[in-house]
Amino acid sequence: MIEVRMMGPSQTVTVKYVIHAQFEIEGVVERPDVIGAVFGQTEGLFGPELDLRELQKSGRIGRIEIDLQSKQDKTTGTILIPTSLDRVSSAIIAASLETINRVGPCAAKITLEKIEDVRDSRRKAIIERSKEILRDWTIETLPTTEEVFREVSETLRLARVEKYGPEELTAGPDAESAKEIIIVEGRADVINLLKSGIQNVIALEGAKVPQTIINLSKEKEVTAFLDGDRGGDLILKELLQVTNVKFIARAPEGKEVEDLTSKEIMTALQERESMEKVKAKMMMKKKRGKVLFPKPIVDSIYGLKGTLEAVLFNGKVEQMERLPVSQLAERLQQVQGVDTVVFDGVITQRLVDIASERGIKHLVAARVSDVIKEPLGVHILTFADVEG
Repeated sequence: MIEVRMMGPSQTVTVKYVIHAQFEIEGVVERPDVIGAVFGQTEGLFGPELDLRELQKSGRIGRIEIDLQSKQDKTTGTILIPTSLDRVSSAIIAASLETINRVGPCAAKITLEKIEDVRDSRRKAIIERSKEILRDWTIETLPTTEEVFREVSETLRLARVEKYGPEELTAGPDAESAKEIIIVEGRADVINLLKSGIQNVIALEGAKVPQTIINLSKEKEVTAFLDGDRGGDLILKELLQVTNVKFIARAPEGKEVEDLTSKEIMTALQERESMEKVKAKMMMKKKRGKVLFPKPIVDSIYGLKGTLEAVLFNGKVEQMERLPVSQLAERLQQVQGVDTVVFDGVITQRLVDIASERGIKHLVAARVSDVIKEPLGVHILTFADVEG
Protein backbone atom coordinates (compact mmCIF):
# COMPACT_ATOMS: atom_id res chain seq x y z
CA MET A 1 0.00 0.00 0.00
CA ILE A 2 1.00 3.64 -0.48
CA GLU A 3 0.31 6.11 2.31
CA VAL A 4 -0.30 9.76 1.42
CA ARG A 5 -0.04 12.20 4.35
CA MET A 6 -2.42 15.16 4.22
CA MET A 7 -4.27 17.81 6.23
CA GLY A 8 -1.87 17.89 9.18
CA PRO A 9 0.65 15.46 10.63
CA SER A 10 -1.80 12.93 12.00
CA GLN A 11 -3.95 12.03 8.96
CA THR A 12 -2.93 9.69 6.15
CA VAL A 13 -4.68 8.14 3.17
CA THR A 14 -3.89 4.51 2.41
CA VAL A 15 -4.06 4.60 -1.38
CA LYS A 16 -5.59 1.72 -3.31
CA TYR A 17 -6.15 3.45 -6.64
CA VAL A 18 -4.90 6.56 -8.44
CA ILE A 19 -7.18 8.23 -10.99
CA HIS A 20 -5.21 9.64 -13.97
CA ALA A 21 -6.99 12.17 -16.20
CA GLN A 22 -5.90 14.57 -18.94
CA PHE A 23 -7.43 17.97 -19.71
CA GLU A 24 -7.48 20.51 -22.51
CA ILE A 25 -8.66 24.07 -21.78
CA GLU A 26 -9.41 26.78 -24.36
CA GLY A 27 -7.55 29.59 -22.60
CA VAL A 28 -4.90 30.26 -19.98
CA VAL A 29 -5.76 29.16 -16.43
CA GLU A 30 -3.82 28.32 -13.30
CA ARG A 31 -3.78 25.34 -10.96
CA PRO A 32 -6.29 26.83 -8.44
CA ASP A 33 -8.76 27.31 -11.30
CA VAL A 34 -8.59 23.62 -12.21
CA ILE A 35 -8.87 22.56 -8.55
CA GLY A 36 -11.91 24.82 -8.12
CA ALA A 37 -13.61 23.31 -11.15
CA VAL A 38 -12.94 19.74 -9.95
CA PHE A 39 -14.51 20.43 -6.57
CA GLY A 40 -17.23 22.82 -7.71
CA GLN A 41 -18.60 20.98 -10.76
CA THR A 42 -18.73 17.56 -9.08
CA GLU A 43 -20.36 18.83 -5.89
CA GLY A 44 -23.90 17.62 -5.22
CA LEU A 45 -24.00 15.03 -8.00
CA PHE A 46 -24.22 11.97 -5.73
CA GLY A 47 -24.62 13.26 -2.17
CA PRO A 48 -22.08 13.70 0.65
CA GLU A 49 -20.87 10.10 0.53
CA LEU A 50 -19.22 10.81 -2.87
CA ASP A 51 -18.55 14.54 -2.45
CA LEU A 52 -14.84 15.25 -3.04
CA ARG A 53 -14.58 17.80 -0.25
CA GLU A 54 -16.19 15.46 2.29
CA LEU A 55 -14.06 12.53 1.08
CA GLN A 56 -10.89 14.59 1.46
CA LYS A 57 -11.89 15.75 4.94
CA SER A 58 -12.51 12.15 6.04
CA GLY A 59 -9.21 10.96 4.53
CA ARG A 60 -10.71 8.74 1.81
CA ILE A 61 -9.06 10.66 -1.01
CA GLY A 62 -5.65 12.29 -0.88
CA ARG A 63 -4.25 15.54 -2.21
CA ILE A 64 -5.35 16.21 -5.80
CA GLU A 65 -2.27 16.85 -7.95
CA ILE A 66 -2.52 19.15 -11.00
CA ASP A 67 0.30 19.41 -13.57
CA LEU A 68 -0.35 21.95 -16.34
CA GLN A 69 1.34 24.03 -19.04
CA SER A 70 0.01 26.84 -21.24
CA LYS A 71 0.93 27.43 -24.88
CA GLN A 72 -0.71 29.42 -27.68
CA ASP A 73 -3.72 30.40 -25.51
CA LYS A 74 -4.38 26.76 -24.53
CA THR A 75 -3.74 24.97 -21.27
CA THR A 76 -3.15 21.23 -21.08
CA GLY A 77 -2.16 18.95 -18.26
CA THR A 78 -2.99 16.05 -15.98
CA ILE A 79 -5.03 15.41 -12.84
CA LEU A 80 -4.04 12.75 -10.28
CA ILE A 81 -6.48 11.77 -7.52
CA PRO A 82 -5.30 9.12 -4.98
CA THR A 83 -8.19 7.24 -3.37
CA SER A 84 -8.80 4.60 -0.71
CA LEU A 85 -12.38 4.04 -1.91
CA ASP A 86 -13.66 0.78 -3.41
CA ARG A 87 -13.57 0.10 -7.16
CA VAL A 88 -17.16 1.21 -7.79
CA SER A 89 -16.82 4.52 -5.92
CA SER A 90 -13.44 5.23 -7.56
CA ALA A 91 -14.96 4.61 -11.00
CA ILE A 92 -17.85 7.00 -10.22
CA ILE A 93 -15.39 9.71 -9.13
CA ALA A 94 -13.38 9.16 -12.33
CA ALA A 95 -16.49 9.37 -14.51
CA SER A 96 -17.65 12.55 -12.77
CA LEU A 97 -14.41 14.29 -13.80
CA GLU A 98 -15.37 13.85 -17.46
CA THR A 99 -18.56 15.90 -16.87
CA ILE A 100 -16.51 19.05 -16.15
CA ASN A 101 -16.90 21.32 -19.17
CA ARG A 102 -15.57 24.64 -17.92
CA VAL A 103 -12.61 25.90 -15.93
CA GLY A 104 -13.29 29.46 -14.86
CA PRO A 105 -14.58 31.24 -17.99
CA CYS A 106 -12.88 28.79 -20.38
CA ALA A 107 -14.31 25.74 -22.13
CA ALA A 108 -12.62 22.54 -21.02
CA LYS A 109 -12.52 18.84 -21.81
CA ILE A 110 -11.33 16.23 -19.31
CA THR A 111 -10.61 12.65 -20.38
CA LEU A 112 -9.90 9.69 -18.12
CA GLU A 113 -6.56 8.11 -18.95
CA LYS A 114 -6.60 5.19 -16.50
CA ILE A 115 -7.30 4.09 -12.95
CA GLU A 116 -4.08 2.69 -11.55
CA ASP A 117 -4.25 -0.09 -8.94
CA VAL A 118 -1.19 0.65 -6.80
CA ARG A 119 -1.57 -2.66 -5.02
CA ASP A 120 -0.41 -4.74 -8.00
CA SER A 121 3.20 -4.85 -6.87
CA ARG A 122 2.09 -5.71 -3.36
CA ARG A 123 -0.04 -8.56 -4.69
CA LYS A 124 2.89 -9.96 -6.66
CA ALA A 125 5.10 -9.89 -3.56
CA ILE A 126 2.37 -11.60 -1.54
CA ILE A 127 1.98 -14.32 -4.17
CA GLU A 128 5.71 -15.05 -4.18
CA ARG A 129 5.87 -15.09 -0.39
CA SER A 130 2.77 -17.33 -0.28
CA LYS A 131 4.54 -19.86 -2.48
CA GLU A 132 7.46 -19.95 -0.03
CA ILE A 133 5.15 -20.29 2.96
CA LEU A 134 3.15 -23.09 1.30
CA ARG A 135 6.32 -24.97 0.40
CA ASP A 136 7.67 -24.73 3.97
CA TRP A 137 4.28 -25.56 5.45
CA THR A 138 3.99 -28.70 3.34
CA ILE A 139 7.27 -29.93 4.76
CA GLU A 140 6.15 -29.39 8.34
CA THR A 141 3.56 -31.47 10.18
CA LEU A 142 0.05 -30.64 9.02
CA PRO A 143 -2.92 -30.81 11.41
CA THR A 144 -4.82 -34.06 11.44
CA THR A 145 -8.20 -34.40 9.74
CA GLU A 146 -9.84 -34.69 13.15
CA GLU A 147 -8.33 -31.41 14.30
CA VAL A 148 -9.48 -29.63 11.13
CA PHE A 149 -13.06 -30.87 11.53
CA ARG A 150 -13.10 -29.86 15.18
CA GLU A 151 -11.88 -26.34 14.45
CA VAL A 152 -14.34 -25.78 11.59
CA SER A 153 -17.23 -27.18 13.65
CA GLU A 154 -16.41 -24.74 16.47
CA THR A 155 -16.56 -21.84 14.01
CA LEU A 156 -19.94 -22.99 12.73
CA ARG A 157 -21.23 -23.33 16.27
CA LEU A 158 -20.26 -19.76 17.11
CA ALA A 159 -22.06 -18.41 14.05
CA ARG A 160 -25.24 -20.43 14.59
CA VAL A 161 -28.60 -18.66 14.83
CA GLU A 162 -30.19 -19.26 18.24
CA LYS A 163 -33.51 -18.66 19.98
CA TYR A 164 -33.74 -16.18 22.86
CA GLY A 165 -36.33 -15.52 25.55
CA PRO A 166 -39.84 -16.91 26.05
CA GLU A 167 -40.86 -15.53 22.63
CA GLU A 168 -37.97 -17.54 21.07
CA LEU A 169 -36.66 -14.53 19.19
CA THR A 170 -33.99 -15.11 16.54
CA ALA A 171 -30.62 -14.08 17.97
CA GLY A 172 -26.85 -14.45 17.67
CA PRO A 173 -24.87 -16.57 20.15
CA ASP A 174 -23.60 -13.52 22.08
CA ALA A 175 -27.01 -11.99 22.77
CA GLU A 176 -27.05 -13.33 26.32
CA SER A 177 -23.45 -12.57 27.38
CA ALA A 178 -22.70 -9.25 25.63
CA LYS A 179 -23.04 -5.96 27.53
CA GLU A 180 -24.07 -4.22 24.32
CA ILE A 181 -26.69 -5.62 21.96
CA ILE A 182 -28.03 -4.73 18.51
CA ILE A 183 -31.75 -5.01 17.79
CA VAL A 184 -32.80 -5.63 14.17
CA GLU A 185 -36.19 -6.17 12.58
CA GLY A 186 -36.18 -9.79 11.39
CA ARG A 187 -34.41 -13.15 11.12
CA ALA A 188 -32.80 -12.31 7.76
CA ASP A 189 -31.23 -9.21 9.35
CA VAL A 190 -29.72 -11.36 12.14
CA ILE A 191 -28.23 -13.77 9.59
CA ASN A 192 -26.72 -10.91 7.57
CA LEU A 193 -25.06 -9.41 10.65
CA LEU A 194 -23.71 -12.84 11.65
CA LYS A 195 -22.07 -13.10 8.22
CA SER A 196 -20.26 -9.84 9.04
CA GLY A 197 -19.01 -11.24 12.35
CA ILE A 198 -21.54 -9.40 14.55
CA GLN A 199 -22.98 -11.92 17.01
CA ASN A 200 -24.56 -9.76 19.74
CA VAL A 201 -27.75 -9.30 17.72
CA ILE A 202 -31.44 -10.10 18.24
CA ALA A 203 -34.57 -9.66 16.10
CA LEU A 204 -37.88 -7.99 16.99
CA GLU A 205 -39.77 -10.28 14.58
CA GLY A 206 -42.85 -8.12 14.36
CA ALA A 207 -44.13 -4.55 14.63
CA LYS A 208 -45.06 -4.98 18.30
CA VAL A 209 -42.01 -4.84 20.59
CA PRO A 210 -41.67 -8.10 22.61
CA GLN A 211 -41.27 -7.96 26.40
CA THR A 212 -37.85 -9.60 26.04
CA ILE A 213 -36.63 -6.58 24.03
CA ILE A 214 -38.10 -4.16 26.59
CA ASN A 215 -36.24 -6.00 29.37
CA LEU A 216 -32.96 -6.07 27.42
CA SER A 217 -33.15 -2.30 26.84
CA LYS A 218 -33.15 -1.83 30.62
CA GLU A 219 -30.28 -4.26 31.26
CA LYS A 220 -27.89 -3.61 28.34
CA GLU A 221 -26.70 -0.77 26.09
CA VAL A 222 -28.98 -1.25 23.10
CA THR A 223 -28.60 -0.05 19.52
CA ALA A 224 -31.62 -0.41 17.21
CA PHE A 225 -30.50 -1.06 13.61
CA LEU A 226 -33.53 -0.43 11.38
CA ASP A 227 -34.39 -0.52 7.67
CA GLY A 228 -34.24 2.76 5.77
CA ASP A 229 -37.91 2.70 4.80
CA ARG A 230 -41.39 3.48 6.11
CA GLY A 231 -41.44 0.24 8.11
CA GLY A 232 -38.26 1.27 9.91
CA ASP A 233 -39.86 4.64 10.75
CA LEU A 234 -42.87 2.95 12.33
CA ILE A 235 -40.77 0.56 14.41
CA LEU A 236 -38.64 3.50 15.57
CA LYS A 237 -41.76 5.24 16.91
CA GLU A 238 -42.78 2.06 18.73
CA LEU A 239 -39.32 1.68 20.29
CA LEU A 240 -39.42 5.31 21.45
CA GLN A 241 -42.60 4.60 23.41
CA VAL A 242 -41.77 1.35 25.21
CA THR A 243 -37.97 0.84 25.43
CA ASN A 244 -34.81 2.47 26.72
CA VAL A 245 -32.87 2.05 23.47
CA LYS A 246 -29.76 4.25 23.60
CA PHE A 247 -28.69 4.49 19.93
CA ILE A 248 -30.36 4.35 16.51
CA ALA A 249 -28.65 3.17 13.31
CA ARG A 250 -30.44 3.16 9.94
CA ALA A 251 -29.82 1.41 6.65
CA PRO A 252 -29.37 3.83 3.71
CA GLU A 253 -32.64 5.32 2.48
CA GLY A 254 -34.74 2.73 0.65
CA LYS A 255 -32.53 -0.21 1.70
CA GLU A 256 -33.12 -3.04 4.16
CA VAL A 257 -30.58 -4.33 6.68
CA GLU A 258 -30.79 -7.86 5.26
CA ASP A 259 -29.49 -6.62 1.88
CA LEU A 260 -26.53 -4.54 3.11
CA THR A 261 -22.90 -5.42 2.46
CA SER A 262 -20.50 -5.81 5.38
CA LYS A 263 -19.07 -2.35 4.60
CA GLU A 264 -22.53 -0.77 4.61
CA ILE A 265 -23.35 -2.49 7.91
CA MET A 266 -20.19 -1.21 9.58
CA THR A 267 -20.71 2.32 8.20
CA ALA A 268 -24.30 2.47 9.44
CA LEU A 269 -23.31 1.28 12.93
CA GLN A 270 -20.41 3.75 13.09
CA GLU A 271 -22.77 6.59 12.15
CA ARG A 272 -25.43 5.66 14.71
CA GLU A 273 -27.06 8.53 16.61
CA SER A 274 -28.12 8.85 20.22
CA MET A 275 -31.81 8.48 20.94
CA GLU A 276 -31.86 12.07 22.25
CA LYS A 277 -30.59 13.39 18.90
CA VAL A 278 -33.09 11.28 16.96
CA LYS A 279 -35.96 12.58 19.12
CA ALA A 280 -34.82 16.17 18.56
CA LYS A 281 -34.75 15.68 14.77
CA MET A 282 -38.22 14.13 14.79
CA MET A 283 -39.56 17.03 16.86
CA MET A 284 -38.04 19.64 14.51
CA LYS A 285 -39.51 17.85 11.49
CA LYS A 286 -42.91 17.70 13.15
CA LYS A 287 -42.81 21.41 14.02
CA ARG A 288 -41.68 22.46 10.58
CA GLY A 289 -44.46 20.75 8.60
CA LYS A 290 -45.29 21.90 5.07
CA VAL A 291 -44.20 25.33 3.79
CA LEU A 292 -46.43 27.21 1.36
CA PHE A 293 -44.61 28.37 -1.81
CA PRO A 294 -45.78 30.20 -4.97
CA LYS A 295 -46.91 28.08 -7.92
CA PRO A 296 -43.83 28.75 -10.16
CA ILE A 297 -41.54 27.28 -7.50
CA VAL A 298 -43.82 24.28 -6.89
CA ASP A 299 -44.05 23.66 -10.65
CA SER A 300 -40.27 23.82 -10.96
CA ILE A 301 -39.91 21.01 -8.40
CA TYR A 302 -41.99 18.65 -10.54
CA GLY A 303 -40.01 19.64 -13.61
CA LEU A 304 -36.61 19.13 -11.95
CA LYS A 305 -36.99 15.68 -10.44
CA GLY A 306 -34.50 13.28 -12.03
CA THR A 307 -32.74 15.96 -14.10
CA LEU A 308 -29.78 16.93 -11.84
CA GLU A 309 -30.52 20.55 -12.74
CA ALA A 310 -31.21 23.77 -10.82
CA VAL A 311 -33.51 26.78 -11.30
CA LEU A 312 -32.79 30.24 -9.89
CA PHE A 313 -35.63 32.63 -8.94
CA ASN A 314 -35.49 36.32 -8.06
CA GLY A 315 -37.51 38.04 -5.33
CA LYS A 316 -40.51 38.43 -7.71
CA VAL A 317 -40.61 34.63 -8.21
CA GLU A 318 -39.40 35.05 -11.79
CA GLN A 319 -37.17 32.34 -13.24
CA MET A 320 -33.70 33.77 -13.83
CA GLU A 321 -31.74 30.79 -15.06
CA ARG A 322 -31.68 26.99 -15.39
CA LEU A 323 -28.35 25.15 -15.19
CA PRO A 324 -26.72 21.80 -14.26
CA VAL A 325 -26.27 21.17 -10.52
CA SER A 326 -22.54 20.63 -11.16
CA GLN A 327 -22.23 24.35 -12.03
CA LEU A 328 -24.51 25.63 -9.25
CA ALA A 329 -21.97 26.58 -6.56
CA GLU A 330 -19.75 28.46 -9.00
CA ARG A 331 -22.70 30.26 -10.61
CA LEU A 332 -24.22 31.39 -7.30
CA GLN A 333 -20.99 33.22 -6.51
CA GLN A 334 -21.34 35.22 -9.74
CA VAL A 335 -25.03 36.04 -10.22
CA GLN A 336 -26.89 38.84 -8.40
CA GLY A 337 -30.47 39.05 -7.13
CA VAL A 338 -31.17 35.36 -6.45
CA ASP A 339 -33.88 34.83 -3.82
CA THR A 340 -34.69 31.09 -4.15
CA VAL A 341 -32.70 28.15 -5.53
CA VAL A 342 -34.54 24.92 -6.43
CA PHE A 343 -32.42 21.96 -7.54
CA ASP A 344 -32.39 18.19 -7.99
CA GLY A 345 -29.47 17.41 -5.71
CA VAL A 346 -28.20 17.55 -2.13
CA ILE A 347 -27.90 20.70 -0.02
CA THR A 348 -24.32 20.72 1.27
CA GLN A 349 -22.64 22.98 3.79
CA ARG A 350 -20.77 24.76 1.00
CA LEU A 351 -24.01 25.70 -0.77
CA VAL A 352 -25.50 26.92 2.52
CA ASP A 353 -22.43 29.08 3.17
CA ILE A 354 -22.61 30.57 -0.35
CA ALA A 355 -26.35 31.28 0.06
CA SER A 356 -25.69 33.05 3.36
CA GLU A 357 -22.93 35.17 1.83
CA ARG A 358 -25.00 36.08 -1.26
CA GLY A 359 -28.25 36.89 0.60
CA ILE A 360 -30.18 33.94 -0.87
CA LYS A 361 -33.24 33.25 1.29
CA HIS A 362 -34.39 29.76 0.25
CA LEU A 363 -32.59 26.55 -0.76
CA VAL A 364 -34.99 23.80 -1.89
CA ALA A 365 -33.55 20.44 -2.96
CA ALA A 366 -34.24 16.73 -3.19
CA ARG A 367 -32.22 16.00 -0.04
CA VAL A 368 -30.27 17.72 2.75
CA SER A 369 -26.89 16.55 4.04
CA ASP A 370 -26.97 15.32 7.67
CA VAL A 371 -24.14 17.67 8.74
CA ILE A 372 -25.72 21.00 7.73
CA LYS A 373 -25.50 24.00 10.10
CA GLU A 374 -28.40 26.25 9.10
CA PRO A 375 -27.53 29.98 9.40
CA LEU A 376 -29.97 32.77 10.12
CA GLY A 377 -31.59 34.14 6.98
CA VAL A 378 -31.35 30.93 4.87
CA HIS A 379 -34.31 28.54 4.88
CA ILE A 380 -33.36 24.96 3.98
CA LEU A 381 -36.12 22.69 2.69
CA THR A 382 -36.55 19.45 0.78
CA PHE A 383 -39.05 18.87 -2.01
CA ALA A 384 -41.25 17.02 0.52
CA ASP A 385 -41.44 20.18 2.71
CA VAL A 386 -42.96 22.34 -0.03
CA GLU A 387 -46.67 22.85 -0.45
CA GLY A 388 -48.21 24.75 -3.34
